[in-house]
Amino acid sequence: MSGVALAEETATPLLRVENLAVEFDTYGGIVKAVRGVDFTVDQGKTLAIVGESGCGKSVTVQSMMGLIPMPPGRITSGSARLRGNEVLGRNRLDGKEIRGAEIGMIFQDPMTSLNPTMTIGDQIAEPLQIHKGFTYRQAFDEAIGLLEMSRIPEAAKRARQYPFEFSGGMLQRAMIAMAISCKPSILIADEPTTALDVTIQAQILDLMQDLQRETGMAIILITHDLGVVARMADEVAVMYAGKVVEHGSVDDVFYRSAHPYTLGLKEAMPTNDPTKQHELQPIEGSPPDLFAPPPGCGYCPRCPFAMQICDTRHPEDSFLKEQHFSRCWLHHEDSPSKPADLYFKDSDP
Repeated sequence: MSGVALAEETATPLLRVENLAVEFDTYGGIVKAVRGVDFTVDQGKTLAIVGESGCGKSVTVQSMMGLIPMPPGRITSGSARLRGNEVLGRNRLDGKEIRGAEIGMIFQDPMTSLNPTMTIGDQIAEPLQIHKGFTYRQAFDEAIGLLEMSRIPEAAKRARQYPFEFSGGMLQRAMIAMAISCKPSILIADEPTTALDVTIQAQILDLMQDLQRETGMAIILITHDLGVVARMADEVAVMYAGKVVEHGSVDDVFYRSAHPYTLGLKEAMPTNDPTKQHELQPIEGSPPDLFAPPPGCGYCPRCPFAMQICDTRHPEDSFLKEQHFSRCWLHHEDSPSKPADLYFKDSDP
């Protein structure tokens, strides 16, 4: 269990995920895609799950919603409690009670996530008929209102059009309208700005924040774009090789980075601030093979601060302050190295 789950909390979180592990059977063997993930999400807050492609971000939330195919996938351990109700395992709530009704999801590519044979209005109306018992007419009228809320002009006309008649930005707005149609408690946004130009990206992010303020929903934002994280998130979970390696507030993770991987992500990120210009430093090497995960820290082969113990033993959780923790041997009291670029418990705030 991670430091997040062990930290003292004054209120029960809206969603608590503990020790979630997911595997996939493939022709090459068993891929251990998620290896003991923990996080919490509070009402009205935004949690960003960050990491490079293949680290397990999307699989984590899809498994929680029952969206991974079983087989070949399987959840080997873990718990996910929504308002105290288990949504994994034998006693989980029925999938229809969760998907769409309690948790809405914006998928990565709106171009392929919508049904090309149905109008946009019909696709938004469908979950309202299933979850809320609306008649078709009621659901379609509500769909028009949701398109208006998503700032799509001429919503009544657009609701009768098909996905191929929409631009990429408008499709993403339609996806948001569908995801929030049943007023979910949590909105999962999986790379919501992928394939959109910068101007449209900003509009989509503004729309999500406005809807969050209006409805009070929590947001789980899955991305590898640290610029989006800085703009949207309250808390950040940094994932690598199927594990959360650092978790904290957005200020903690950006300004008091405590894991070498987080530091590497920041060094590889360009900035528009002329006072902070630096030569971009890519993270050399490749992620570990999750067919046979390493016994120690997965980041060890790529880490400039790696020690002998990193290769053989998995690092312990180290609390730096309250909800900020890092899984790195550098924070152990017996560590001989304290890199100046990383934040440590005894560092100045």
